Amino acid sequence: MPPIQIARFIVAFSWLYHGIFPKLIHIAPLEQLMTASIGFSDQTSYWLTKFAGVGEVIFGVLFFILYRNLWLNLANIAGLTGLLGFVAFYQPQLLIEAFNPVTTNIALIGFSLILLHELKQGNQLAKP
Repeated sequence: MPPIQIARFIVAFSWLYHGIFPKLIHIAPLEQLMTASIGFSDQTSYWLTKFAGVGEVIFGVLFFILYRNLWLNLANIAGLTGLLGFVAFYQPQLLIEAFNPVTTNIALIGFSLILLHELKQGNQLAKP
């Protein structure tokens, strides 16, 4: 399988998985903790987490379909960087836990950089 497709599947799958399982099907305790750390009530945190899950699923589907788009890859990089910064600011102790956002977000940013490089080399990069 070409590197472009591997990177595409991993990034899209990650957004879909993180939107569906720890947010929509069952809100993971860490998701609740992160949302509540902003200062929202339990009810607001619940709905904010569900809304974030829907957004992640939509982004995952869009990424799967439009992975050649420059701006979507840049949005992926910016979003993952922002989410990592959010965790570092509000719940820094999570940065040293197993399966933490440092390792997942940096890897997913790397896959977007691989996509951008490979698509540019093959003149397949779509610009809006």
